[in-house]
Amino acid sequence: MDIAVPATPEVSIIVPARNEEVCLWDCLTSLVAQTAVAFEIIVVDDGSTDRTRTIAESFAGVRVISPGPLPAGWTGKNNAVVAGAKEARGEWLLVTDADTVHLPGSLARAVAEAKENRAELLSYSPEQIAVTLAEKVVMPVIFAELASQYPPAKVRDQSSGVVAANGQYILVRRDAYESVGGHAAVADKILEDVALARAFRAAGFRVHFRYGADAVRTRMYRNWPELREGWTKNLALLFPHPVRRAAGLFAWWALAWLTLPLLIAAAALYLRVRANFGRGATLLAMALGPPVVSYFLLRSVRAHRRGEVSWKGRVYSELASAREFSRPSGTRIDAALESRH
Repeated sequence: MDIAVPATPEVSIIVPARNEEVCLWDCLTSLVAQTAVAFEIIVVDDGSTDRTRTIAESFAGVRVISPGPLPAGWTGKNNAVVAGAKEARGEWLLVTDADTVHLPGSLARAVAEAKENRAELLSYSPEQIAVTLAEKVVMPVIFAELASQYPPAKVRDQSSGVVAANGQYILVRRDAYESVGGHAAVADKILEDVALARAFRAAGFRVHFRYGADAVRTRMYRNWPELREGWTKNLALLFPHPVRRAAGLFAWWALAWLTLPLLIAAAALYLRVRANFGRGATLLAMALGPPVVSYFLLRSVRAHRRGEVSWKGRVYSELASAREFSRPSGTRIDAALESRH
């Protein structure tokens, strides 16, 4: 597929990719079809052992680079994004994951939205595609919880103490990005998207965040092992009191089952409003999801405590520390997890 690469692109699209042969074709097909804005695409092949690089190179005009060795104390994604940013020429940088699909014209609209809102960082929470039973059970509950913890309206309120971003879609003005140190400044952070948003907010830059189903969609995990590993990596870092949240979520679910049908109806409404999933996934999540998500929360806490956080064949033992996560005193995480095995 051909893409006309302008001499001076307004936007440089950076796609960090590690073993993404299942989804990269759809991602790049949607990106090369963008219109109404000058852009370039840089795919950073982060040591893939599948057909990721071959697929990326099949798109004429898409630059494919390698990030080089992973520095000690860095995550693979941060290393890949930094390598891509060094090659980028645009005034704006869009960092987007290989499992995303971008709607026609969304890139130009995103740039216009960032400018209209005077935002140096714009991030969309993509529409989440759930296909398997596990996805439908887990994803609506997690995104309902995330919407509760990080309400987009509060994130957009620059005076609030709430700030967040979704690493699947982050558009930044390059000069602001470089002034805060970019992804190199959050190199050791597993939850690099939220850390980057915090750096922008701390530097006085405007962060604009919203649900972006009109711009981008994604299917994050395609089976149970991916779902479990991915949320184990992230959940303990996303909530300030993950053990307490796991207990509360499980109690809410048990109470709902004991007081049918009133609380079940209320729970369904909560999930539907908060998580933006369809009715079928909402009902499954309402019935089965909370105990599974509670398990993921506890599993995530234990993995970070033990330095056993893994993702795509890498173990980030040095990063799972008090710098990103602290365990509330008096909890019995390991015992709670062992009782579930």
